[in-house]
Amino acid sequence: MIQHDDGHVRLPLLVTGVAGVAGYNAFAYFRRLYGEQVIGTRRVDNWPLSGEGIEPCDADDRDGLVRLCRKYRFASVLNCEGTCKLKSCELDPAMARRINVEGLSYLLEAIGPEPRFVHLSIDLVFSGRREGGYTEEHPTDPVTVYGATMVESERLVAHYRPDACTLRISLPMGISFNGHAGAIDWIGSRFRKNKPATLYFDEVRTPAYTDCLNRLFRRVLASNLSGLYHAGGPRRLSLFQIAQIVNRVGGYDPDLLMGCLRHQAGPIPPRAGDVTLDSSKLAQALGHDVLDPWPYTERFVPDDSNWHRRRSRIHPGSPELLTRVLYRNPVRG
Repeated sequence: MIQHDDGHVRLPLLVTGVAGVAGYNAFAYFRRLYGEQVIGTRRVDNWPLSGEGIEPCDADDRDGLVRLCRKYRFASVLNCEGTCKLKSCELDPAMARRINVEGLSYLLEAIGPEPRFVHLSIDLVFSGRREGGYTEEHPTDPVTVYGATMVESERLVAHYRPDACTLRISLPMGISFNGHAGAIDWIGSRFRKNKPATLYFDEVRTPAYTDCLNRLFRRVLASNLSGLYHAGGPRRLSLFQIAQIVNRVGGYDPDLLMGCLRHQAGPIPPRAGDVTLDSSKLAQALGHDVLDPWPYTERFVPDDSNWHRRRSRIHPGSPELLTRVLYRNPVRG
């Protein structure tokens, strides 16, 4: 169990990587709670992502990070930074390591040993060759460059900040800044443009609402929980099933959804298999389950490969329904 949790996040708070789905939603959440005491960072060249509290600073800009930390003197840091584009990482491993590993080392150096530090990792540190249900004790064996760099980042945090907490998440289900990042927006953007989307039958994940993740981040930031924890949702879904849900709930053309096995896809990037996470250690530490299933309602869960083709006249699906039940947890949003 957590030894100390007074419900108060030490401020000011830095949220890095606000261009990603997890960081974007976390920054908005904490900004609503704490206003000007929350600062977010994004890449310098990502100029469309601007607004109050957003600072342009590249992850590998060592001097820029030092200047930023001297300016604000952060008391807490939620690190959502990282490049997760699988193909880009495979084609440029040096770039992936520069952002995901070296950038993290610069951040740790810039903030120093005092601020509360929570670091996000990913389920893709595993290959998925076993039948999922990975615990924190299972050895990592990533099949992608991205996954390998995230393993390095975990080790870096464990070595230099043993008092920090690393949370391995799966797919964060929420809105993205650019409208086509993350699972829901990428799949939905294909369907909205009347373009097909091909997803895998045998890549299985444990997605979670960003609503739930935000509350988890707040709880962990306000505590002294340290070490490595899995933070995957309780519902196991293949990427094809996730696309089925987006297709039917969004009211899109069912003929646009295609499915295949991982080995039928191209060699770059390689795909993981069943990388579902067992998050019981986190639930035990917190005293309860903190992540609801995505989607929350059982009737939106596919039961066969043609589920997305069966439409109800009463509930035909629409973008508005998708927003209500997939972007936001209907019981927490």
